[in-house]
Amino acid sequence: MRETFILHPSPIRRVFSAAMMLFLGALLVYVALATGTMPVFWRLVLTVFGLASLYAAMRSWNATATHLVLTQDALEDAEGRVLCRIDEIEKVERGAFALKPSNGFVVVLKSRAPRAWAPGLWWRFGRRVGVGGVTPAGETKAMADILASRLLSQTPIA
Repeated sequence: MRETFILHPSPIRRVFSAAMMLFLGALLVYVALATGTMPVFWRLVLTVFGLASLYAAMRSWNATATHLVLTQDALEDAEGRVLCRIDEIEKVERGAFALKPSNGFVVVLKSRAPRAWAPGLWWRFGRRVGVGGVTPAGETKAMADILASRLLSQTPIA
């Protein structure tokens, strides 16, 4: 039997993060359109940032509708998109000073991988894969511990 560990986003964190970005975007667009004395350049800047924030809220909401699955072979999302393979992992970083998502961890790979991003759930840039954001801290820590123990069990003792 193949063992898997599933990491679901927290519904409350998911709603809160998307709502905050939605509120920020709506506020920026409102200020840009409602302020008549503001120079046109700044109206345009506020509108662009507001629309970008609205787009980010939509992307975050859609990206966090899924979950992550840790199998014996790989870390992937529910649609089967592989974030990283277990044999490609060099180490797992989850310390206080690691550059990682909120309540998350970072997987350092042995080689570079293509960039990808699911806002609020995971990102991959260069040799690093960040997992976390809207995920519950306890479940994310458990996934990091499982990954770290698998790496230790695969490391030959010299």
